[in-house]
Formats: sequence, C-alpha cells, structure tokens
Amino acid sequence: MGKKKTKEPQDATIPPITPEQEEAQTLEVSEAQEVQEAQEPEQEEKNYETLYNQTLDRYQRNLAEFDNFRKRTAKEMATRYDDGLRSAAEKLLPIIDNFDRAMAASENKEDNFYQGIALIARQFDGMLSDIGVEPLADEPGSDFDHNIHHAVARIEDDAYGQNVIVEVLQKGYKHKDRVLRPSMVKTAN
Repeated sequence: MGKKKTKEPQDATIPPITPEQEEAQTLEVSEAQEVQEAQEPEQEEKNYETLYNQTLDRYQRNLAEFDNFRKRTAKEMATRYDDGLRSAAEKLLPIIDNFDRAMAASENKEDNFYQGIALIARQFDGMLSDIGVEPLADEPGSDFDHNIHHAVARIEDDAYGQNVIVEVLQKGYKHKDRVLRPSMVKTAN
C-alpha cells in the first residue's frame, strides 16, 4: 500500500504578498540603503578628518624637531669653531711672549733687527685681534681679580692699596668672554 502524497495547506497566519506590498517593501529597503549610504560618507569624513589631524600633528612635530636639530647643530658648529680658534691661539701665545721679551731686551730701538722683531710682533697682534683674541686689561695699579689674574708674587708696600697689581709678569689673553690665559701678576699687601 502506497502512501499517498497529500498537499499540505498553506499557513493560514501569513497572508500572501500583493504586488503593491512587495513594491512598498522594496522601497523601504532601498530607503534604508540610502540612509545607510548617507551615513557612511559621514563616517568616512570623520575617519579622514581624524587621519588628517594625526598626520598634520606628526608633520608639525617632525618640523619642530628638525628645526631644533638645525639650531642645535649650528650652535655646536660655532662652539667647535671657537674651541679650535682658542686652541690655536693658546699655542701661539708663548711665541708672542718670546717676541715681547726680545723687544724688551733690545737696547737700540733703531736697529734693523729690533724693527724686524717689532714688525713680526705687530703682525701677530693684528692676527690675534682679527680672530677675536685680545690682551686682558691689567695695568699696574689696577685691582687684582682672581678670575683673570694669577698672582705669583706678593710684596708688602704701603704705597699701594690692598690687592693691587704692582707688576704684570706675563700678559693674559681672552677670546670673546673666555679667558685663554690669566695674567701672571705681582700684587701688593
């Protein structure tokens, strides 16, 4: 005995969809898609704006960092240049001292030898002046300053005041605001 196939009745609770209802559903779905598509560009705009702000911030930070690097490098180069000048000038100072001693030892100021030594000494002084090296201002009678003077002798003399320079034994020099070599002086009292 064979089973007979029976057709199952349609569910009575769900009515069949009419063409008008189907069209309305399609319109609702398309409107929902349009709303969603309209919201997506706003989200994309926000994402692009955030990305733009982050990129701009990184760019500005890198630009500031590079500017600081450039300034720091320029300052370091200037410092190295000044240090090199000071080092070279310090090596020339004993030669200049010897020229001064030779001129002081000469008795005849009209002699050609003295004139040659004086010319070379003036050239050295001019060269030092050109690179910014100057002798310290320390004349006998001025006050002793431990920052620029080195006292190597002391005498008792009532003609001078307390801590007054009596004699300059060796000239001191400075480059810009730094002392290359302090003056060796004899002080009183």
